[in-house]
Amino acid sequence: MPVTTLELVDFRCFTGIRFEPDPTGLTVLRGANGAGKTSVLEAVGWLATQRSFRGAPREALVRTGQERAFVRAEIDQAGRRVQIEAEVPGAGPARTLVNRQVVRRRSQLADGLRVTVFAPDDLQLIQGGPMGRRDLLDEILVTGAARHDALVADVDRCLRQRAALLRQAGGRLGPDEEATLAVWDERLAAAGTGLAEARAALVAALEPLVDAATRRLAGDDTPVHLVYRRSWTGDLAEALAATRRDDLRRQTTGLGPHRDDVDIVIGTRPSRTHASQGEQRSVALALRLAAHRLAAETHVEPPVLLLDDVFSELDATRAEALVGQLPPGQVLLTTAADPPAVITPNRVVVVAHGQLVGDGAGR
Repeated sequence: MPVTTLELVDFRCFTGIRFEPDPTGLTVLRGANGAGKTSVLEAVGWLATQRSFRGAPREALVRTGQERAFVRAEIDQAGRRVQIEAEVPGAGPARTLVNRQVVRRRSQLADGLRVTVFAPDDLQLIQGGPMGRRDLLDEILVTGAARHDALVADVDRCLRQRAALLRQAGGRLGPDEEATLAVWDERLAAAGTGLAEARAALVAALEPLVDAATRRLAGDDTPVHLVYRRSWTGDLAEALAATRRDDLRRQTTGLGPHRDDVDIVIGTRPSRTHASQGEQRSVALALRLAAHRLAAETHVEPPVLLLDDVFSELDATRAEALVGQLPPGQVLLTTAADPPAVITPNRVVVVAHGQLVGDGAGR
Protein backbone atom coordinates (compact mmCIF):
# COMPACT_ATOMS: atom_id res chain seq x y z
CA MET A 1 0.00 0.00 0.00
CA PRO A 2 2.51 2.63 -1.10
CA VAL A 3 1.93 6.37 -0.84
CA THR A 4 1.81 7.80 -4.35
CA THR A 5 1.27 11.46 -3.43
CA LEU A 6 1.47 13.40 -0.17
CA GLU A 7 0.29 16.97 0.37
CA LEU A 8 0.97 19.08 3.46
CA VAL A 9 -0.68 22.42 4.19
CA ASP A 10 0.42 24.42 7.25
CA PHE A 11 1.92 21.25 8.74
CA ARG A 12 4.95 22.00 10.95
CA CYS A 13 7.26 24.31 8.92
CA PHE A 14 5.54 23.72 5.56
CA THR A 15 3.20 26.28 4.05
CA GLY A 16 2.24 23.89 1.28
CA ILE A 17 4.12 21.08 -0.46
CA ARG A 18 3.32 18.14 -2.72
CA PHE A 19 5.51 15.06 -2.57
CA GLU A 20 5.64 12.01 -4.82
CA PRO A 21 7.82 9.28 -3.29
CA ASP A 22 8.93 6.30 -5.33
CA PRO A 23 6.06 3.82 -4.96
CA THR A 24 8.10 0.62 -4.89
CA GLY A 25 11.59 1.52 -3.66
CA LEU A 26 13.66 3.92 -1.59
CA THR A 27 13.15 7.68 -1.49
CA VAL A 28 15.78 9.66 0.42
CA LEU A 29 14.88 13.01 2.00
CA ARG A 30 18.09 14.87 2.67
CA GLY A 31 18.49 18.14 4.53
CA ALA A 32 20.10 19.91 7.44
CA ASN A 33 18.88 19.31 10.96
CA GLY A 34 15.68 21.28 11.48
CA ALA A 35 14.92 21.52 7.75
CA GLY A 36 11.67 19.57 8.11
CA LYS A 37 12.55 16.19 6.64
CA THR A 38 11.33 14.28 9.72
CA SER A 39 8.08 16.24 9.54
CA VAL A 40 7.34 14.65 6.16
CA LEU A 41 7.65 11.19 7.72
CA GLU A 42 5.64 12.37 10.72
CA ALA A 43 2.79 13.39 8.41
CA VAL A 44 2.71 9.93 6.82
CA GLY A 45 2.74 8.37 10.29
CA TRP A 46 -0.13 10.61 11.39
CA LEU A 47 -2.29 9.43 8.48
CA ALA A 48 -1.68 5.83 9.51
CA THR A 49 -2.09 6.13 13.27
CA GLN A 50 -3.54 9.58 14.15
CA ARG A 51 -0.47 10.02 16.35
CA SER A 52 2.93 11.68 16.13
CA PHE A 53 5.67 9.08 16.33
CA ARG A 54 7.79 11.83 17.89
CA GLY A 55 5.32 12.06 20.76
CA ALA A 56 4.48 15.67 19.88
CA PRO A 57 1.20 17.24 21.02
CA ARG A 58 -1.25 17.98 18.24
CA GLU A 59 -0.86 21.74 18.48
CA ALA A 60 2.85 21.38 17.67
CA LEU A 61 1.93 19.99 14.25
CA VAL A 62 0.22 23.21 13.17
CA ARG A 63 2.43 25.87 11.56
CA THR A 64 2.97 28.89 13.81
CA GLY A 65 0.28 31.49 13.30
CA GLN A 66 -2.23 29.08 11.73
CA GLU A 67 -5.31 27.47 13.27
CA ARG A 68 -5.09 24.06 11.60
CA ALA A 69 -2.99 21.86 9.36
CA PHE A 70 -4.03 19.49 6.58
CA VAL A 71 -2.41 16.27 5.41
CA ARG A 72 -3.64 14.43 2.33
CA ALA A 73 -2.34 11.31 0.62
CA GLU A 74 -3.26 8.97 -2.16
CA ILE A 75 -2.49 5.31 -1.57
CA ASP A 76 -2.18 2.53 -4.12
CA GLN A 77 -3.88 -0.44 -2.49
CA ALA A 78 -3.35 -3.39 -4.83
CA GLY A 79 -4.32 -1.21 -7.80
CA ARG A 80 -7.18 0.52 -5.98
CA ARG A 81 -6.86 4.24 -5.23
CA VAL A 82 -7.44 5.17 -1.60
CA GLN A 83 -7.52 8.78 -0.42
CA ILE A 84 -6.76 9.69 3.19
CA GLU A 85 -7.29 13.24 4.48
CA ALA A 86 -6.54 14.56 7.95
CA GLU A 87 -7.50 17.89 9.48
CA VAL A 88 -5.30 18.72 12.46
CA PRO A 89 -6.56 21.71 14.45
CA GLY A 90 -4.51 23.44 17.10
CA ALA A 91 -7.46 23.03 19.45
CA GLY A 92 -10.52 20.80 19.32
CA PRO A 93 -10.93 17.34 17.83
CA ALA A 94 -8.92 16.20 14.82
CA ARG A 95 -10.68 14.55 11.89
CA THR A 96 -9.48 11.91 9.44
CA LEU A 97 -11.34 10.61 6.39
CA VAL A 98 -10.69 7.56 4.23
CA ASN A 99 -12.33 7.99 0.82
CA ARG A 100 -14.40 10.79 2.36
CA GLN A 101 -15.70 8.57 5.17
CA VAL A 102 -14.94 9.75 8.72
CA VAL A 103 -12.64 7.41 10.62
CA ARG A 104 -14.00 6.38 14.01
CA ARG A 105 -11.30 3.92 15.07
CA ARG A 106 -7.58 3.66 14.42
CA SER A 107 -8.02 0.17 12.99
CA GLN A 108 -9.97 1.68 10.08
CA LEU A 109 -6.80 3.47 9.01
CA ALA A 110 -4.93 0.17 8.71
CA ASP A 111 -7.21 -0.72 5.80
CA GLY A 112 -5.78 2.27 3.92
CA LEU A 113 -2.24 2.73 5.19
CA ARG A 114 0.12 0.93 7.54
CA VAL A 115 3.60 2.11 8.52
CA THR A 116 6.62 0.83 10.40
CA VAL A 117 8.72 3.60 11.95
CA PHE A 118 12.43 3.38 12.77
CA ALA A 119 13.62 6.40 14.77
CA PRO A 120 16.56 7.30 17.03
CA ASP A 121 14.20 7.35 20.02
CA ASP A 122 13.58 3.61 19.55
CA LEU A 123 16.40 3.01 22.01
CA GLN A 124 13.84 3.92 24.69
CA LEU A 125 12.00 0.69 23.86
CA ILE A 126 14.88 -1.02 25.66
CA GLN A 127 16.15 1.63 28.08
CA GLY A 128 12.82 3.19 29.02
CA GLY A 129 9.92 2.13 31.20
CA PRO A 130 7.23 -0.48 30.48
CA MET A 131 4.80 1.97 28.85
CA GLY A 132 6.81 2.21 25.62
CA ARG A 133 6.93 -1.57 25.26
CA ARG A 134 3.21 -1.92 26.00
CA ASP A 135 2.39 0.81 23.49
CA LEU A 136 4.45 -0.96 20.82
CA LEU A 137 2.56 -4.21 21.38
CA ASP A 138 -0.81 -2.46 21.26
CA GLU A 139 0.18 -0.56 18.11
CA ILE A 140 1.06 -3.84 16.38
CA LEU A 141 -2.16 -5.49 17.58
CA VAL A 142 -4.40 -2.61 16.50
CA THR A 143 -2.94 -2.38 13.00
CA GLY A 144 -3.18 -6.15 12.68
CA ALA A 145 -6.85 -6.69 13.53
CA ALA A 146 -9.83 -4.43 14.20
CA ARG A 147 -10.97 -6.50 17.20
CA HIS A 148 -7.82 -5.51 19.06
CA ASP A 149 -8.62 -1.82 18.61
CA ALA A 150 -11.92 -2.36 20.42
CA LEU A 151 -10.16 -4.40 23.12
CA VAL A 152 -7.55 -1.70 23.81
CA ALA A 153 -10.27 0.98 23.87
CA ASP A 154 -12.38 -1.11 26.27
CA VAL A 155 -9.49 -1.54 28.70
CA ASP A 156 -8.75 2.20 28.60
CA ARG A 157 -12.40 3.03 29.24
CA CYS A 158 -12.64 0.62 32.19
CA LEU A 159 -9.48 2.02 33.75
CA ARG A 160 -10.70 5.61 33.42
CA GLN A 161 -14.09 4.83 34.93
CA ARG A 162 -12.58 2.77 37.73
CA ALA A 163 -10.05 5.51 38.56
CA ALA A 164 -12.79 8.15 38.66
CA LEU A 165 -14.84 5.99 41.01
CA LEU A 166 -11.87 5.35 43.31
CA ARG A 167 -11.17 9.08 43.53
CA GLN A 168 -14.83 9.82 44.18
CA ALA A 169 -14.97 7.24 46.98
CA GLY A 170 -12.21 9.03 48.87
CA GLY A 171 -11.00 5.86 50.55
CA ARG A 172 -14.42 4.54 51.62
CA LEU A 173 -17.02 2.66 49.58
CA GLY A 174 -20.74 3.00 50.18
CA PRO A 175 -23.16 0.33 48.93
CA ASP A 176 -23.81 2.13 45.64
CA GLU A 177 -20.12 2.75 44.94
CA GLU A 178 -19.28 -0.85 45.81
CA ALA A 179 -21.88 -2.16 43.38
CA THR A 180 -20.64 0.13 40.61
CA LEU A 181 -17.03 -0.81 41.27
CA ALA A 182 -17.95 -4.49 41.02
CA VAL A 183 -19.38 -3.85 37.54
CA TRP A 184 -16.22 -2.09 36.35
CA ASP A 185 -14.05 -4.80 37.92
CA GLU A 186 -15.94 -7.44 35.97
CA ARG A 187 -15.55 -5.53 32.71
CA LEU A 188 -11.88 -4.79 33.34
CA ALA A 189 -11.21 -8.43 34.19
CA ALA A 190 -12.74 -9.61 30.91
CA ALA A 191 -11.15 -7.00 28.66
CA GLY A 192 -7.83 -6.96 30.53
CA THR A 193 -7.45 -10.72 30.37
CA GLY A 194 -8.24 -10.67 26.66
CA LEU A 195 -5.68 -7.93 26.00
CA ALA A 196 -2.98 -9.66 28.05
CA GLU A 197 -3.57 -12.92 26.18
CA ALA A 198 -3.35 -11.14 22.82
CA ARG A 199 -0.14 -9.40 23.85
CA ALA A 200 1.39 -12.64 25.12
CA ALA A 201 0.57 -14.40 21.85
CA LEU A 202 2.11 -11.51 19.92
CA VAL A 203 5.29 -11.62 22.01
CA ALA A 204 5.58 -15.36 21.33
CA ALA A 205 5.26 -14.69 17.57
CA LEU A 206 7.79 -11.84 17.70
CA GLU A 207 10.44 -13.66 19.73
CA PRO A 208 11.98 -15.85 16.97
CA LEU A 209 11.92 -12.91 14.53
CA VAL A 210 13.61 -10.59 17.03
CA ASP A 211 16.17 -13.26 17.89
CA ALA A 212 17.09 -13.85 14.23
CA ALA A 213 17.23 -10.14 13.40
CA THR A 214 19.38 -9.32 16.43
CA ARG A 215 21.88 -12.06 15.60
CA ARG A 216 22.30 -10.67 12.08
CA LEU A 217 22.56 -7.06 13.25
CA ALA A 218 24.96 -7.77 16.10
CA GLY A 219 26.98 -10.36 14.21
CA ASP A 220 26.95 -12.97 16.99
CA ASP A 221 24.85 -15.94 18.08
CA THR A 222 23.78 -14.77 21.53
CA PRO A 223 20.07 -15.61 21.78
CA VAL A 224 17.41 -13.03 22.59
CA HIS A 225 14.36 -13.98 24.62
CA LEU A 226 11.09 -12.07 25.03
CA VAL A 227 8.75 -12.83 27.94
CA TYR A 228 5.41 -11.14 28.52
CA ARG A 229 5.11 -10.50 32.26
CA ARG A 230 1.68 -9.90 33.77
CA SER A 231 1.27 -7.73 36.84
CA TRP A 232 -1.00 -10.32 38.46
CA THR A 233 -1.24 -14.08 38.91
CA GLY A 234 -4.30 -16.24 38.54
CA ASP A 235 -7.69 -14.75 37.76
CA LEU A 236 -7.73 -10.98 37.19
CA ALA A 237 -11.14 -10.51 38.81
CA GLU A 238 -9.89 -12.23 41.97
CA ALA A 239 -6.67 -10.20 41.89
CA LEU A 240 -8.63 -6.94 41.62
CA ALA A 241 -10.79 -7.95 44.57
CA ALA A 242 -7.72 -8.84 46.65
CA THR A 243 -6.09 -5.45 46.03
CA ARG A 244 -9.22 -3.33 46.34
CA ARG A 245 -8.23 -1.92 49.73
CA ASP A 246 -4.87 -0.75 48.36
CA ASP A 247 -6.55 0.67 45.24
CA LEU A 248 -8.97 2.66 47.41
CA ARG A 249 -6.15 4.05 49.49
CA ARG A 250 -4.03 5.00 46.46
CA GLN A 251 -7.06 5.94 44.31
CA THR A 252 -5.63 4.07 41.34
CA THR A 253 -5.72 0.59 39.81
CA GLY A 254 -2.52 -1.13 40.89
CA LEU A 255 -2.61 -4.14 38.58
CA GLY A 256 -3.92 -5.08 35.18
CA PRO A 257 -2.68 -4.94 31.59
CA HIS A 258 -1.68 -1.28 32.09
CA ARG A 259 0.99 -2.47 34.53
CA ASP A 260 2.38 -5.36 32.46
CA ASP A 261 5.79 -5.44 30.83
CA VAL A 262 7.96 -7.35 28.36
CA ASP A 263 11.23 -8.76 29.64
CA ILE A 264 13.92 -8.65 26.93
CA VAL A 265 16.89 -10.85 27.75
CA ILE A 266 20.15 -11.12 25.77
CA GLY A 267 21.65 -14.47 26.64
CA THR A 268 21.01 -14.45 30.37
CA ARG A 269 21.30 -10.67 30.85
CA PRO A 270 18.40 -8.21 31.13
CA SER A 271 18.82 -5.92 28.15
CA ARG A 272 17.63 -2.82 29.99
CA THR A 273 20.32 -2.90 32.68
CA HIS A 274 23.08 -5.27 31.56
CA ALA A 275 23.48 -4.76 27.80
CA SER A 276 25.77 -2.32 26.04
CA GLN A 277 24.21 0.55 24.09
CA GLY A 278 25.22 -1.17 20.84
CA GLU A 279 23.43 -4.34 21.92
CA GLN A 280 20.40 -2.32 23.02
CA ARG A 281 20.26 -0.53 19.69
CA SER A 282 20.46 -3.84 17.81
CA VAL A 283 17.53 -5.25 19.81
CA ALA A 284 15.48 -2.07 19.33
CA LEU A 285 16.00 -2.26 15.56
CA ALA A 286 15.24 -5.98 15.65
CA LEU A 287 11.91 -5.28 17.38
CA ARG A 288 10.90 -2.92 14.57
CA LEU A 289 12.10 -5.35 11.90
CA ALA A 290 10.17 -8.18 13.53
CA ALA A 291 6.98 -6.11 13.73
CA HIS A 292 7.37 -5.11 10.08
CA ARG A 293 8.01 -8.68 8.96
CA LEU A 294 5.03 -9.96 10.93
CA ALA A 295 2.77 -7.33 9.33
CA ALA A 296 4.12 -8.17 5.87
CA GLU A 297 3.39 -11.85 6.42
CA THR A 298 -0.20 -11.29 7.54
CA HIS A 299 -1.25 -8.72 4.91
CA VAL A 300 -1.25 -8.63 1.14
CA GLU A 301 1.07 -5.63 1.00
CA PRO A 302 3.85 -4.67 3.45
CA PRO A 303 3.67 -1.48 5.51
CA VAL A 304 5.51 1.63 4.36
CA LEU A 305 8.92 1.81 6.06
CA LEU A 306 9.77 5.19 7.61
CA LEU A 307 13.47 5.37 8.50
CA ASP A 308 14.13 8.58 10.43
CA ASP A 309 17.87 9.27 10.59
CA VAL A 310 18.56 5.75 11.85
CA PHE A 311 21.92 5.34 10.13
CA SER A 312 23.49 8.25 11.99
CA GLU A 313 23.42 6.10 15.13
CA LEU A 314 24.82 2.91 13.56
CA ASP A 315 28.34 1.79 12.78
CA ALA A 316 29.08 0.60 9.24
CA THR A 317 28.61 -3.09 10.10
CA ARG A 318 25.18 -2.63 11.68
CA ALA A 319 24.11 -0.23 8.93
CA GLU A 320 24.96 -2.80 6.25
CA ALA A 321 23.23 -5.56 8.24
CA LEU A 322 20.08 -3.43 8.61
CA VAL A 323 19.95 -2.68 4.88
CA GLY A 324 20.33 -6.38 4.15
CA GLN A 325 17.27 -7.16 6.27
CA LEU A 326 14.93 -4.53 4.84
CA PRO A 327 12.18 -6.31 2.92
CA PRO A 328 10.99 -5.08 -0.48
CA GLY A 329 8.47 -2.27 -0.59
CA GLN A 330 8.24 1.49 -0.22
CA VAL A 331 10.85 3.08 2.04
CA LEU A 332 11.18 6.74 3.05
CA LEU A 333 14.55 7.61 4.60
CA THR A 334 15.69 10.90 6.15
CA THR A 335 19.33 11.83 6.51
CA ALA A 336 21.45 14.90 7.14
CA ALA A 337 24.46 13.40 5.35
CA ASP A 338 25.21 10.89 2.64
CA PRO A 339 23.44 7.60 3.37
CA PRO A 340 25.57 4.44 3.67
CA ALA A 341 27.20 3.30 0.45
CA VAL A 342 25.16 0.08 0.51
CA ILE A 343 21.99 2.14 -0.13
CA THR A 344 20.87 2.84 -3.68
CA PRO A 345 17.96 5.32 -3.63
CA ASN A 346 15.34 5.44 -6.37
CA ARG A 347 14.69 9.12 -5.67
CA VAL A 348 16.46 11.84 -3.72
CA VAL A 349 14.64 14.94 -2.48
CA VAL A 350 16.38 17.86 -0.78
CA VAL A 351 14.46 19.50 2.06
CA ALA A 352 15.34 23.14 2.78
CA HIS A 353 13.49 26.21 4.03
CA GLY A 354 10.07 24.58 3.93
CA GLN A 355 10.50 23.42 0.34
CA LEU A 356 11.27 20.16 -1.44
CA VAL A 357 13.64 20.07 -4.40
CA GLY A 358 14.45 17.08 -6.61
CA ASP A 359 12.87 14.04 -8.19
CA GLY A 360 9.59 13.41 -6.37
CA ALA A 361 9.15 16.99 -5.16
CA GLY A 362 5.96 18.86 -5.92
CA ARG A 363 5.15 19.53 -9.52
